[in-house]
Amino acid sequence: MATIRDVARLANVSVATVSNALNNAGRVSPELLARVRAAVDKLGYAPDAAARSLRKGASRLIGLIVGDITNPFFADLFEAVEDAAAARGYLVLLLNSNERVEREEAHLRMLRSQRIDGLILAPTGAVSMNRAALLAALEIPVVLVDRAMDGLGYDAVVLDNHRAGHAATTYILGHGHRRIGLINGPDVVRTAADRLQGYREALIGAGIGFDPALVRDAAFQEQAAYDAAIDLLGGAEPPTAILAANNKMTIGALRALADLGLACPGDVSIVGIDDLPWAEAVTPRLTMVAQPVRAMGEAALERVVERIAGSLVTPATTRVMAPRLVARNSCAAPPRARVIHDR
Repeated sequence: MATIRDVARLANVSVATVSNALNNAGRVSPELLARVRAAVDKLGYAPDAAARSLRKGASRLIGLIVGDITNPFFADLFEAVEDAAAARGYLVLLLNSNERVEREEAHLRMLRSQRIDGLILAPTGAVSMNRAALLAALEIPVVLVDRAMDGLGYDAVVLDNHRAGHAATTYILGHGHRRIGLINGPDVVRTAADRLQGYREALIGAGIGFDPALVRDAAFQEQAAYDAAIDLLGGAEPPTAILAANNKMTIGALRALADLGLACPGDVSIVGIDDLPWAEAVTPRLTMVAQPVRAMGEAALERVVERIAGSLVTPATTRVMAPRLVARNSCAAPPRARVIHDR
């Protein structure tokens, strides 16, 4: 593998000139810069990023831990963070916790040896002393995204999840539904807890009592949501509408309706949270509550870079972004009566 000395020898310049050309082209004449670049191209030379980070004290690398990379929301979040990071000269190291606390903690231990400059974390599970200790041991700026956690003392960028749950439920109520099922994530996750509270308050505000029998925890997963919808719709008093609290659970609920031979929205209305790129390409077109995922990713990246640079010395803050209900065709008035047949 070519070294910086090989480049200097081929370009007939000093090692210092090669270093200046690679790191600060303005300090090198156009003629020398052209010779160095030609030598770099010919030899295929690539600077040792690890060694350079040791010398400069910065790696230009930011870690990003997400809850589930198969979830389109997190895929879009990564794209937004990576684009914003590239514009500022940073690379992004992507890690997936798969919604497992132990995997997230393993990633945090590993990152201690990676010399990242900052971390953006979408935490999974409940607040824990172990996570707090692992984050503190990194001794770098940390920004939470999508899911805030009280007591950690870090900046956060999140959706107004209470508003999302409330807006979706209010929209369903507006079509005349009174029995609305909620397929949610675990209530130890702040995102799910806030969406549940919004759902509950919308029902109470409409003069409808909150019925915990209509709520299921599907852990934000498609298959668990499928099972939850089958269970809800097979009950003695099934809901006439379902609110699925993320995109993967929306897919699971739709699969359940199909397997039960039920039409959406003719038999059961469905509204989901987290818009999907193909929500307008299916029949019916899905009514969803959209998150400003690109803006959230860009804001999280901007905040962690500000903390890295030391240009922001204020206490940690939480930036809350507004959801947007996208009304399509998957929610309609409830049927007068229906019978669910065995599968």
